[in-house]
Amino acid sequence: MCAETPDYKDTLTLPKTDFPMRAGLPKREPEWLDRWEKIGIYDQLRAKAKASGDTRTPFTLHDGPPYANGHLHIGHALNKTIKDMIVRSHQMMGHDARYVPGWDCHGLPIEWKIEEQYRKKGKNKDEVNIVDFRQECRKFAEGWVDVQREEFKRLGITGNWADPYLTMNFHAERVIAEEFMKFLMNGTLYQGSKPVMWSPVEKTALAEAEVEYHDKESFTIWVKFKVANPGHDLEGAHVVIWTTTPWTIPSNKAVVFGADYAYGLYEVTGTPEECWLKVGEKYLLADKLAAATFAKARISEDQWTRLRDVPTEELATLGLKHPLAGAEGANGEWDDLRDFRAAPFVTDEEGTGFVHCAPSHGMEEYELYRDLGMLEQVLTYNVMDDGGFRADLPFFGGKYILNRKGGEGDANKTVIEKLIEVGGLMARGKIKHSYPHSWRSKAPVIFRNTPQWFAAIDRKVGDKQDQYGETIRDRALKSIEELVKFTPATGKNRLHSMMETRPDWVLSRQRAWGVPLTCFTKVGALPTDADFLLRDPAVNARITEAFEAEGADAWYKDGAKERFLGEGYNAEEWTKVDDVLDVWFDSGSTHAFVLRDREDGTKDGIADVYMEGTDQHRGWFHSSLLEACGTLGRAPYRNVVTHGFTLDEKGNKMSKSLGNTVAPADVIKQYGADILRLWVAQADYTADQRIGDTILKGTADSYRRLRNTMRFILGSLGDFSEDQRVAPADMPELEQWVLHRLAELDVVVQEGYRAFDFQGVFQAVFNFATVELSSFYFDIRKDVLYCDGETLRAHAARTVLDLLFHRLTTWLAPVLVFTMEEVWLERFPGEHSSVHLQDFPVTPAEWKNEALAEKWAKVRRARRVVTAALEIQRVEKVIGASLEAAPVVHVEDEAVLDALKSVEFDDICITSGLSLTGDAAPQEAFRLPEVPGVAVVFEKAEGEKCQRCWKILPDVGTHAHEGVCGRCDSALG
Repeated sequence: MCAETPDYKDTLTLPKTDFPMRAGLPKREPEWLDRWEKIGIYDQLRAKAKASGDTRTPFTLHDGPPYANGHLHIGHALNKTIKDMIVRSHQMMGHDARYVPGWDCHGLPIEWKIEEQYRKKGKNKDEVNIVDFRQECRKFAEGWVDVQREEFKRLGITGNWADPYLTMNFHAERVIAEEFMKFLMNGTLYQGSKPVMWSPVEKTALAEAEVEYHDKESFTIWVKFKVANPGHDLEGAHVVIWTTTPWTIPSNKAVVFGADYAYGLYEVTGTPEECWLKVGEKYLLADKLAAATFAKARISEDQWTRLRDVPTEELATLGLKHPLAGAEGANGEWDDLRDFRAAPFVTDEEGTGFVHCAPSHGMEEYELYRDLGMLEQVLTYNVMDDGGFRADLPFFGGKYILNRKGGEGDANKTVIEKLIEVGGLMARGKIKHSYPHSWRSKAPVIFRNTPQWFAAIDRKVGDKQDQYGETIRDRALKSIEELVKFTPATGKNRLHSMMETRPDWVLSRQRAWGVPLTCFTKVGALPTDADFLLRDPAVNARITEAFEAEGADAWYKDGAKERFLGEGYNAEEWTKVDDVLDVWFDSGSTHAFVLRDREDGTKDGIADVYMEGTDQHRGWFHSSLLEACGTLGRAPYRNVVTHGFTLDEKGNKMSKSLGNTVAPADVIKQYGADILRLWVAQADYTADQRIGDTILKGTADSYRRLRNTMRFILGSLGDFSEDQRVAPADMPELEQWVLHRLAELDVVVQEGYRAFDFQGVFQAVFNFATVELSSFYFDIRKDVLYCDGETLRAHAARTVLDLLFHRLTTWLAPVLVFTMEEVWLERFPGEHSSVHLQDFPVTPAEWKNEALAEKWAKVRRARRVVTAALEIQRVEKVIGASLEAAPVVHVEDEAVLDALKSVEFDDICITSGLSLTGDAAPQEAFRLPEVPGVAVVFEKAEGEKCQRCWKILPDVGTHAHEGVCGRCDSALG
């Protein structure tokens, strides 16, 4: 071309938008948060639902309350983001989707923090007025609620932040007490003395949900119990037990064996030096474990012999002496014979075949002797609440199982040394095993027999018949089977198996900061007596009225007992219970004061969704199910959705000590909250999640690709007006194919959101946006959009882009809350404009066209062969761009050939020309193995390059406007 050829750039309809390539999310996101706060987005949605009458079905996700203590961690971000995506997507699918955030405010961690502050000031908690102490706990929790609220809002979480629920609100404390009183009144509450998991460091009972398992090194000992049957040939022989808790030996009351195992009598015939066994000593052992047991005592196989069988019927006739029986200074503490019988929990997999029983420190032993009606004979109270032995226990009084920080105390060593002294030890060692620890203090726990309050889960609940069962367990299991849907489905079996085998619920904690067990016991009565518990509706009413006005502090104020009992009772005849409720009872009761009592709750007190981490099968899902089945009669939820844990990039558990934690605040500061939300959406949240710099960089790259897609749409719609809109029936096939894909995607998106499958939704939309749109449809239609001018093709393309805009922005709004708001406002600015006030557009089902889709699948497959052939030429620098080509495409299948001839296949392949033929392809033609029957012979386009559209065509230069093709000449007018 000559130098004078005009510059046609200004005649093109190029994309125009102020939407920036760089998002600048960390800086800009707070501006949108302020805007949403100003226009009251959440309140507008509620008003919109109210104005719609009954057309918007309520949808409620009930928030499992995080603990009001400390800054948010990445698990919080994962949890709250999933919840937000559930709520937002259901709102945009036509529901009135409500979300009331909440906080768990009572409990030991807060109490500990206040005690810690006291210790620094040299103050003793026990010397502080309990009401004053509780007030300090309340103030501490309030501070962290405010901090966490702002951190959650920064994540883009929508909800009723102005009026969240707190378990320490006066009304909440009233309802928690009322829910407890329902157990009191329906007969499921009882006081029992049984072994529970006990934290000596925290001086309180713990629930299973408050325990985590870590490796621990423990002492392990083999202890000798002497047979005490005068005249019997086994008199003086030793029954050997094995235990990893030497501290329980002083509380031993029995030894048990397996009814179906083979036992023998063994004699020591030789010993090594420094051995606690002596030649001639006889031992009773399970045959399967005898050799291993002697080996622990360093007795080789040639140093013992088996004398005879000892049938279990004979074992059952024996009496045993405790190894400390008759010890000087024992004062007869262990002189009674130990019980000796068969038990179902004995195994022959490890140990000796005999199990030492301290029913005060083991649930299996406790249940065995409970069922035998022998608890009074076997329960001991040797271990105090701080993990120390009672002061008057011979040899061991004042010794501690753990030290104050949770490390090894002096009890185990003292017990072992005493057993060695009296000749009661066969062997000792150490073992590393998984052991329960308090998740708060991280210190080991023990099983300890203490008087506690329980909810009986196998006792009939009141006198009423219930459609879901008569007991809490029956109702829970039926709810799991019939009333609740689990995502993922494995959660159902997990919760079912836990509920099927769980013991009674320990409700009481020996602490100060919580809702008290609002009940009274009769002085002098036994827990089994009918009048032990006071069950008086009038007393209950006085308590709940006071709690509503003053909070649970009313229970601890001077004169509280007399005030609540009233004139009808002699206060001296009743004891006020001052234990507090397990905090899991608090959170388990939230359905009552959030779902049932609030205006933005639910009519039936049942939530559509509970969504938490997988650990909540034994936590909030579990306690909520137990509590509601005891008071409501069924599960308080219809769906249980579960997410996994957050791990570092290598799959390791996050730990401050390892330095591999990822703080949400740091991610937001570097990338923005939308990148964190996109990380959630891209992953399968039902499994454990990995996060780190490399993963976040990949997430940010996906975000950029999506942002570019939206930027192209915005730029192409700058001048679009309604008079340009083209009806679907009048559109070219390519546009109709896009509408078909939108109709398909609409189903995928809405079904995915309803199934809480955010990964599936995002992948479908992302692939559509970046592959089918950016790399296919946009790539093809850029020529029409830029160069056609005011043609049907251009108007149809912009109509499709408008339809795409409304669907992509709304479909992605639950995930990318900030970015889709930015996209929306770029096109529809306005003081009260927001994508989050929109619903998903109705996508006509008639847009679906399977025949057209099948045809265009053939077109796209053939296009792949052409573009691959041209890419080779481009790499080899034969051409610089595909418009320099005019390939010959050989198509064997006649139907495919007809399909390609019926469309503008050269435009679809972005070439200046293209020939289609059914002739056999030459040997050198390019082929793709995965697309048989299509071959391409490369040819260069002939003609001159149009200076406006850049196509190389023979007619360039033959029109009125210099240096352009016929199409561009017409567009120039």
